[in-house]
Amino acid sequence: MTMHSQNNAESRYERGARALSEIDGDAGQRVIDALEDIAPDFARYLIEFPFGDIYTRPGLTLREREIATIAALTAMGYARPQLKVHIQAGLNVGLSREEISEIIMQMAVYSGFPTALNGLFAAKKVFTAAPSSTEGSAA
Repeated sequence: MTMHSQNNAESRYERGARALSEIDGDAGQRVIDALEDIAPDFARYLIEFPFGDIYTRPGLTLREREIATIAALTAMGYARPQLKVHIQAGLNVGLSREEISEIIMQMAVYSGFPTALNGLFAAKKVFTAAPSSTEGSAA
């Protein structure tokens, strides 16, 4: 079994911190900071595995990864804080508000109207808080 090749000059942590910043901006760092006094090792794991190992893999763009993440978190139905972070991340990596709304509405077919409604209300909060100039921009 061979692993995909990634930039060996960067550690998993460095690669993950860079990806976290690019995808989630300040929101991602706030999560890491909030864990510092309770579970600093878990904060490191979040940086290294999801962002350092998975998000930086070849094969999908950050935009495509956020589509999948928004869909999954919507379908789960109980991860609203994380969904809001990833809705903002979707905007950061080039998704439009309309695309995000469509992704969430699509989940009504697979996870039901309540999860889609909750997702749409989470998106509304993010869209209201986010300046419209962030729509479709890459961070």
